[in-house]
Formats: sequence, structure tokens, C-alpha cells
Amino acid sequence: MTTTQEEGRYTEALAHAEHLLGIPLETFLEPTPGEPANGADFKRLATVQTFGAAWPRDEVLDTRTRALVSVTIAAVLGTLEPLRGQLRIALNNGATPEEIAEVFIQVAAYAGAARAFEGYQIASQVFAEVARGLEAGGTGGA
Repeated sequence: MTTTQEEGRYTEALAHAEHLLGIPLETFLEPTPGEPANGADFKRLATVQTFGAAWPRDEVLDTRTRALVSVTIAAVLGTLEPLRGQLRIALNNGATPEEIAEVFIQVAAYAGAARAFEGYQIASQVFAEVARGLEAGGTGGA
């Protein structure tokens, strides 16, 4: 059960996520077959923590820098689908493909070439998606 205040925080977090990603997060939060009822609680709590508490903290790290840090973390952990989202956030918030390539140079140096290559394959796919969006007259965001 949630309170009105909790629902307000969740709504704000969803709006912030959409602003960062360029697409609604709700698409990724739909229940899946066999998912337990408290799965929705997990998704709500994780969304509020991530997009309602961590990402808005731009007093010390701006969003662009925070996005590049998040790309690095996802790449090092090998979480490829979250990496795809972090790349979109980075590109939507001012990071360039060249800067992202430099992130993968650091990942290769400190986390290993195999992990960096695996992540860079995802980055290349996202770069191509953005390029296709630009060619089609879109904004290039995800």
C-alpha cells in the first residue's frame, strides 16, 4: 500500500526518467507473466531511488557527468540492457559518442578488454539508432 506522498514521488521519478531517457520508463515496468505482486513494489522503490533521488542530485555532478559515470558502471558490471539505457541518457544529456568511446578505453584499461568490447558493441548499436533517428529527421535522442 502506498501513500499519496509516495505516489507523488513515484510520479516525479517517472517524469524525471522520461526526461533523461527521452522515452517513458513505464514501458519497462509493465508486469510480466508469473511476476509476484510485490514485483511492482520493487520496481516502484527502485525507480524512486534511481530517478527520484540519485539522478536529480546535480549540485556537485552535473547530469552529463553522472551519465558518463553510469555508463562506466553498467559497462564494468556487464549489465548490457541497463547499459543501453545509460548510453541513451548520456547522449540525451550532452555526452558525445567520442566521449563515450573514451569511457570504453578506460573500461578496457581497468576492467578488461573483453568487458569493454562487449559493452562497446551495445554502444555502437545505440550510436546507430541515434544516427538513424537523425537521418529520419528526429532529434537523435533515444
